[in-house]
Amino acid sequence: GYEVPHQLFVHGWLLLEDRKISKSRGNVIDPLELIDVYGPDAVRFWAIRAVSFGQDGSVSIDGVQERYERELANDLGNLLSRTTAMIARYLGGELPARPNEDSPVRALLAPLGADVSARLDVYDLTGALEQIWEVVRGLNRYVEEQAPWKLAEDDAKRDELERTLYDLADGLRVVATALAAYLPETA
Repeated sequence: GYEVPHQLFVHGWLLLEDRKISKSRGNVIDPLELIDVYGPDAVRFWAIRAVSFGQDGSVSIDGVQERYERELANDLGNLLSRTTAMIARYLGGELPARPNEDSPVRALLAPLGADVSARLDVYDLTGALEQIWEVVRGLNRYVEEQAPWKLAEDDAKRDELERTLYDLADGLRVVATALAAYLPETA
């Protein structure tokens, strides 16, 4: 015999510019075409980020581009690019293990695993992704506050430079781990 499902997951309706997407209306978005342009990670990210899992939500094609540019390229992509470039430029590509116990990055990362797990346990996929993105935004603030490019100008601040770049690399490691289910290729 067949086993009866213990749980059902029912997705909401996607509304394209506040109208239900349907073949009869002719306003269908072909996800394969979006994947050809943006790649599967970006489309998966947009779908989870734009509409809370299980709820109806309004989407737009412009929303894909906007999230791709603002969040994936600028927030995450630039953070990764800047961090790795500064490690290469200022530390010759070698990052000494200099964890800073008092770093604000430690406080930012500490609750992430438990927060994301708790949200995933109640199927709040969008909320878990927002928690991860709070960390991404926090790491971007940390770069601006610490200004490693200025620290690199002063030999007396070498330890602080190494700790700052270590914190950023460690933060990116944690973010990549947390994002693995959402952005498997990117992570």
